[in-house]
Amino acid sequence: MPMTTIKEIFEIYGPEYIRRFGDAMPNEHLKTINAIIDCRTSYYGATIYKCRTCNQIHIVYRSCGNRHCPNCQHHKTQLWIEKQMDRQLPGHHFMVTFTMPQELRPFIRSHQRACYSAMFKASSETLKKLSLDKKYMGGDLPGFFGVLHTWGRQLQYHPHIHYIVPGGALSKQDGKWHPSRIDYYLPIKAMSKIFKAKFIDEMKKNDLYSKAPSNAWDKDWNVNSQSVGDGERSIKYLAPYVFKVAISDSRIIKVEDRTVFFKYKKSGSQRWRTISLGAMEFLRRFLQHVLPTGFMKIRYYGFLNPNSSVSLDEIAALIERMFGLKVVRKKDVKPLPTPICPDCGGVLEFCALILPFGAIHLAPG
Repeated sequence: MPMTTIKEIFEIYGPEYIRRFGDAMPNEHLKTINAIIDCRTSYYGATIYKCRTCNQIHIVYRSCGNRHCPNCQHHKTQLWIEKQMDRQLPGHHFMVTFTMPQELRPFIRSHQRACYSAMFKASSETLKKLSLDKKYMGGDLPGFFGVLHTWGRQLQYHPHIHYIVPGGALSKQDGKWHPSRIDYYLPIKAMSKIFKAKFIDEMKKNDLYSKAPSNAWDKDWNVNSQSVGDGERSIKYLAPYVFKVAISDSRIIKVEDRTVFFKYKKSGSQRWRTISLGAMEFLRRFLQHVLPTGFMKIRYYGFLNPNSSVSLDEIAALIERMFGLKVVRKKDVKPLPTPICPDCGGVLEFCALILPFGAIHLAPG
């Protein structure tokens, strides 16, 4: 059978990559390589089931849980969607994307923790500053959440942040909801200038400004804003970006003669194209998107922050009164699917959990 999964590529070429580059490799990269290789093997333990119908015993090896492992993200995405559906607001929403200039990308890759933090701070403060301006909304409490992404369609390094933003802001002065236009959130040129200025301020605070390539400061920065519909549509629109890893198994075509072939689409096109990379280069591109340990790639601001003094119910009520809208939040949580026997289709019953290093937890009774 041809090699067509990220895990298989790591299993075959990961040890060689470690031998060749291990001395200079960040510890996060080494952990990710080993996690993907050992995912769904006995290394992480196993769950044992017995079929109620045919009595067949089934051993299901546990996942690594690493946030960069393609095998471990789908379930997290589904749970996140359910949680956000319970937090959705009525009214129009936007996706605003802050992108770093190409000249800065190698520098950011070498100073990831400081630069990623600066990207979040500069972009979030830009949205807050312009929301306060009476020319646009005049609200001092907007709400939004952002997701950091670092890759392009060919696995190249391309750091940017996607924000989902309800179209308006609360004014604490008059207690009213101040909406944006339905088709226009904030001016792109103003966001670009403020974002760049605030990022430069953060670089100076961290003594990094003089170390960055100066030609990045002389050009306009790219900010994009687009309408994405109501709360439910906006959440589903962003969902693929949230726990997505740099590339999924579905895009791998084949591995042949130490070369990985995978498909991608150019921006604005629906036609699949094929690119080929040497195995070592493929791993290098994949690993450059591994985040610093403990870095939070999803962040919530304003009234969408869980610690906000103003509840989402209060915000929803203000929007509903202004526009005559209503949103019904889903309070129920879908139960986990019942495991099914692959042999006869019967229900699988939990018997035991074998944890790493041999600890065993038996089913009650």
